Amino acid sequence: MTAHYADYKTILSPKNGMNVYRGCTHGCIYCDSRSVCYQMKHDFEDIEVKRDAPRILEAQLRSRRRRCMIGTGAMCDPYIPLEEELRVTRQCLEVIEKYRFGLAIQTKSDRILRDLDLLTAINEKAKCVVQLTLTTYDQDLCRVIEPNVTTTAGRFAALERMREAGIPTVVWLSPILPFINDTDENLRGILDYCVRAGVRGIVCFGFGVTLREGDREYFYRKLDEHFPGMKQRYISAFGGSYECPSPNDTRLRAYYEEVCRGHGIMYYHEEIFAYLRAFEEKATQLTLFDD
Repeated sequence: MTAHYADYKTILSPKNGMNVYRGCTHGCIYCDSRSVCYQMKHDFEDIEVKRDAPRILEAQLRSRRRRCMIGTGAMCDPYIPLEEELRVTRQCLEVIEKYRFGLAIQTKSDRILRDLDLLTAINEKAKCVVQLTLTTYDQDLCRVIEPNVTTTAGRFAALERMREAGIPTVVWLSPILPFINDTDENLRGILDYCVRAGVRGIVCFGFGVTLREGDREYFYRKLDEHFPGMKQRYISAFGGSYECPSPNDTRLRAYYEEVCRGHGIMYYHEEIFAYLRAFEEKATQLTLFDD
């Protein structure tokens, strides 16, 4: 595992997104963040660390007139193994908690449990939503598709811990790989986890995967390594298309929506994203010793 530092003037994007790392060592075979369009100037596994990210974030939050939700994890996971050593994500969470902003954080790692104290503190003052990606119920298959992250069972355990702490959760059910994990059994297992964990919403853009330059080549190499003959099946079915939908999409989608409706789980994208963006300031109870 290698890393290097880079200088940035800002940490937050215009839409209040934050990524303190660029690159990833999770090794997920389908990762869209490998795509050439994101113009990463270094090897994907050579992690770029944004120098002084907590200090820059604090300066940006201090100057804000209105508090809002801060999002992180959409492009690069905030809990890659390097975080155990550098603790940049934790330092940024401390800043968010200090200035009473909200947080919508996304990961595939149960390392997030290390920061449960801060997530709870943020949720007590504003709103903290923890998002975990679940794609593969079978633990052995999970180790192939997502080799260096917490297994799906481990992520389910993290969801349960969040529920016990009163922290709302959202699951990203994406991607589902055609001919690999686009099965009824896989979907039933994941949705059972979601229901048992009491998730607020499940994000699913359809059952399939998207592939573009950079991502496609890595994905195909991994298919050759782990699923002999599967690359040719993809080429025959999808050619060079960006979207590679599962032939089981209609059936799987119907079941997914049925389960969500039956358990009061949000599944409309607009509703979930509005929830993730909505800042909630919670009243704090004063004591006799407060000024």
